Order: sequence, then structure tokens, then C-alpha cells
Amino acid sequence: MSMFENLGRFGVSIRQAHARDKAIRALNSMPAHVQKDIGWPASPPSDPQAALHALLLDTPR
Repeated sequence: MSMFENLGRFGVSIRQAHARDKAIRALNSMPAHVQKDIGWPASPPSDPQAALHALLLDTPR
């Protein structure tokens, strides 16, 4: 297995993780009634873990 094959697989996994995280952020940013309609589990705003998650993901880099 060459180094370039390993790098290619690593790049694919990074792109997939980025796309997955982007989709999750988009679904979480939808209004609660839309999340409920599509079956996405909306986390309550008083959940401290959800607040921390939003704080970490919504900060500019």
C-alpha cells in the first residue's frame, strides 16, 4: 500500500466527516417544528451539552 493511497483515503474520510457535520449543523439550525416534521431529534434549548455544542460549532475560525 503506497503512501498516496493512504493519503487519498485520509482525504476522503475528512471530506465525508466535513459533509456530515455540515448537514448536522444545517438540520440543527432549522426551526423546531420543521425538525419534528422530518423526524430529526430536536434537542431542548436548556440542554447544557447542546448549548456547548452550539457554542463550539458556531464560533468563527
